[in-house]
Amino acid sequence: MNTPPLRQWQPDRKAATPPALPPFMTMLGRGAMNRCPVCAQGKVFNGFLTIAPGCPHCGTDFSQIRADDAPPYIVIFVAGHVLLPPIFWVEKAWMPPMWLHMVIWLPLFAIICTLMLRPVKGAVLGWMIRLGPVGDAARHPDPAPPRPAVAKPDTDA
Repeated sequence: MNTPPLRQWQPDRKAATPPALPPFMTMLGRGAMNRCPVCAQGKVFNGFLTIAPGCPHCGTDFSQIRADDAPPYIVIFVAGHVLLPPIFWVEKAWMPPMWLHMVIWLPLFAIICTLMLRPVKGAVLGWMIRLGPVGDAARHPDPAPPRPAVAKPDTDA
């Protein structure tokens, strides 16, 4: 039996090392300003809320990042904490009719939430890039597929 000689493992020295990521708050600020959180050159969004597939300048991949529920939750949380105290103060001070509350506060909530959603989504994108775009999925392989069921022999005689 001819066994091949043992080789010592060597790292892939041709692979480029990724650049160090900027500080956390810098990445949040860049994302909020529709700039690539890594290089601050490329744009994060293609449309109003459509995330670009990647940064054209540094090549950072945005396609693995899914900022679905966090941005609206943060926007609603912040807008509610900013606008509810004035609503309660106006109600206690002047007691306007309910239709007046609806005419003033509902459009104000809609406008503020719409204006906040894009910067918050960009900041969440920067946050997620800082944490790692795919999380544990990149570190752990997919679990083994389920084994096919083995047919049991028929014991009826």
